Amino acid sequence: MTTKREQILAAIKTNLANTTGVGTRIYRSRVEALTRAETPALILEPISDTPSDTQNFNDKINWEFKVRISVIARGTTPDNVADPTIESLHTKVLNDPSLGGLALDIRPSTTSFEILEADEPAGVISCEFDIDYRTSYNSLTT
Repeated sequence: MTTKREQILAAIKTNLANTTGVGTRIYRSRVEALTRAETPALILEPISDTPSDTQNFNDKINWEFKVRISVIARGTTPDNVADPTIESLHTKVLNDPSLGGLALDIRPSTTSFEILEADEPAGVISCEFDIDYRTSYNSLTT
């Protein structure tokens, strides 16, 4: 059985299907460089997972899970090119704040912008989200 953390990541990736401009170019923790033909694209990755309440209350642990969804786009003004994709992913992530019962809540966090020199100007716009969820005290799967 997979951890709730992995179930949450899988649910987010599923919810991101048909995000404006990316088609099926949605990757989990991709480290390989993207070619121009592979952009725009989304990369979903975990950042941190911190227990916020470990008092063993009712044999549960509350967690704060931070994820990053990066939009990689190319164009004269990459952040402008990425904007419709960012708006679409934001709506898709926050449309179901419980992720079908896996999470207690999802909140938008930091959005950062990195503009890079490439064969065509490129941008990496990273949208972070905080996700609260709960597991059993002695199991990360339930």
